[in-house]
Amino acid sequence: MVVGASPVVQLVMLLLLLVSIISWAMIARKYLDIKRARKAADDFESRFWSGNKLSDLYEQIGMGKHNATGMASIFEAGFREYVRLRKQNKIDPQFVLEGAQRTMRVALAREIDVLDANLPFLATVGSTSPYVGLFGTVWGIMNSFRSLGNAQQATLASVAPGIAEALVATAMGLFAAIPAVIAYNRFSNDVERLEGRYEAFAEEFSTILQRQVSD
Repeated sequence: MVVGASPVVQLVMLLLLLVSIISWAMIARKYLDIKRARKAADDFESRFWSGNKLSDLYEQIGMGKHNATGMASIFEAGFREYVRLRKQNKIDPQFVLEGAQRTMRVALAREIDVLDANLPFLATVGSTSPYVGLFGTVWGIMNSFRSLGNAQQATLASVAPGIAEALVATAMGLFAAIPAVIAYNRFSNDVERLEGRYEAFAEEFSTILQRQVSD
């Protein structure tokens, strides 16, 4: 049916096949990225609440020399700014705290941008693939009816193969769209949960810094 379809329908099928392959690759990569981010957050929270000094924890994650990610990146950015401002003389403690909070918000936004990568593509695939497939189907059906009009004897048997070939495009559109929609909804929820954890940690860390800056 694919080989016998018109060139336009074949082009639509090829496009949908490529989009489906790319979306599946992105789904697999995003699944691993979110899984690693969740595990990294669990590990860092265990280390953070283990009772060690903040300076020791900061040294453990490399004193900023290594690319910390996730919750560790938020902690690293906030504590680095906190230490930098504390070293300056005659700095208002509230200014020190606000500076650390701003830095953590920037780091948090950067981490969420990384987690959100490729999600717009999945949303686009999920919303547009059925319509692309429908375009191929409509085009194929138009060609079938055009050939039917030129035939001396119009029968269902003469037009059915062309319609069946055209409907393959709609099926491929749904095949590309359904996994993309499911993955987008799942990953969006996972990212929102991680964002909530990051924000909660930033607030808790700000409370700890507020107690220290008041001493």
